[in-house]
Amino acid sequence: MDSSAAVKWFLNEHDSDISLVIRNEFATHRLKLTVPTLLFYEVMNAHRFSGRFGEEDLAIASKSLSRYQLEVWRPIGVLLELSARLSTKKNLSGYDACYVALAHRKRAKLVTEDREILEKFSGSSFSLRSFHKVNTTIGSI
Repeated sequence: MDSSAAVKWFLNEHDSDISLVIRNEFATHRLKLTVPTLLFYEVMNAHRFSGRFGEEDLAIASKSLSRYQLEVWRPIGVLLELSARLSTKKNLSGYDACYVALAHRKRAKLVTEDREILEKFSGSSFSLRSFHKVNTTIGSI
């Protein structure tokens, strides 16, 4: 999961309901979520500039996010190298390439709302809506 999907855990936006189901499936150990460390900063930044979070709300949301037992990877070594290669080959930001690289490294699909990633990596990424349609464990919204 990348930050474009995770921010919806705290912001009521289009397809936030699906993002919350994914979070709940994760919290009840029916789904595994792996993220790079940069997810935490990107989610906090998105909340900060959404105009909907004051200092205290931002601190509470950030603390809450940090308490989830996400599998967190540091973008170093092979992961960073793969990110650099994907960034160059697909003309993608290093930040976004890190999420794609981690999905490739874990042989997993990336859940994202980032249109550029969805277009450039259609075989290895899903939008929240598409993920909901293909994942039978999340079939009850």
